[in-house]
Amino acid sequence: MHSHLVPDVDDGVNSTEQALVCLDQLASWGIKKVITTPHISRDWYPNESAQLRAQQATLQALSDDNGLGLTIEVAAEYLLDEFFPALVASDDLLTFGEPRYLLFELGWAAAPHQIDDVLFKLRTRGYTPILAHPERYSYYYDDPSPLEHLHEQGCLFQLNWASLTGRYGERAQAQGRSLLRKNWVDFVGSDLHRPNDLNALAALFSSADYDLLRKQPLLNESLL
Repeated sequence: MHSHLVPDVDDGVNSTEQALVCLDQLASWGIKKVITTPHISRDWYPNESAQLRAQQATLQALSDDNGLGLTIEVAAEYLLDEFFPALVASDDLLTFGEPRYLLFELGWAAAPHQIDDVLFKLRTRGYTPILAHPERYSYYYDDPSPLEHLHEQGCLFQLNWASLTGRYGERAQAQGRSLLRKNWVDFVGSDLHRPNDLNALAALFSSADYDLLRKQPLLNESLL
């Protein structure tokens, strides 16, 4: 429920050939459904909902034509920037699942302001917010209390599974383990951008953290 497999719309795959390599590996790991989530941000990736929705049929045909047996959906990963409230007001957001899950990410430089107000507006409009990869935001490493507050307020958390293999460094790995021990992880996602990421993902299955992840009350299977 978090990947970047729509070709040539963001920093993910840039061809159907790369998308096929990634989808084939996900299928071989036993995954049945892929909800891919291209970036949407005004400054970097100003993708539009209709543009991305149109790619669902292309990816589904890619799976079907190659016998992968995957169900493909397209949603988005929204950047919580100053333009995001206008998207919320337009009520034209790409979501998934019956609870209208909406995946969003934060900026990397500094902790966000007024995040409570934005999340309140999302919930009042019937969306269920999911924070992408909370283990990767360095401004929460020394003081995770803001994350605790967000989770208590009903914001769900999605862990990048490669964080547990050290893909993003030791601090992100430690934070990911901490989130698991606190039972704060609601979804696990690949955040797969390109075929070169696959080795880091595969390393999880022989990791000591794999059993810890499997004990988590994840919501992924509710999406099938």
